[in-house]
Amino acid sequence: MATSNDLLIKQRSVIMFLAAEGCSAENIHARMKTVYGEMCISDCAVCKWVRIFKGEDPRKTILRDRKRSGGPLSASDTAHREKVDCMIRANRRVKQKEIADEVGISKEPVHHIVTTVLGYRKVSARWVPRQLTVEMKAQRKDICTQLLKRYNAEGEAFLQRILTGHES
Repeated sequence: MATSNDLLIKQRSVIMFLAAEGCSAENIHARMKTVYGEMCISDCAVCKWVRIFKGEDPRKTILRDRKRSGGPLSASDTAHREKVDCMIRANRRVKQKEIADEVGISKEPVHHIVTTVLGYRKVSARWVPRQLTVEMKAQRKDICTQLLKRYNAEGEAFLQRILTGHES
């Protein structure tokens, strides 16, 4: 069974051949759709490749995708996520560069893990979760339950002992 990359290369070969014969992009796409069905590349992609093939010498055309630069896709795997989360929980003021140096990945994947995957944001030089985690919700519920029990037991005297301050 051919891989999707092999299928793309075959379809590009067909486009190159039919473009060399002078067929229009619409005609090429219609003919390919009858042969490949749902596996056919889009009409926009056919137009793009027709433009490329008509502007180049067919003997010098490369059908394969060029190698792309960039780090491995595993930079945001579970191990890295857990290590980054552990570092942030230990020190909310940790910098992304420090995390990158400690974990051994570049700053861009660290930023992605911290902001998108873990959902933190910077507030006053501290990493703060954007939304409450399950543990935080459970902790708040426990504290509220304890306070309610104390209020039910002590009444207004309990409320009189609560100090409030200016919150900003």
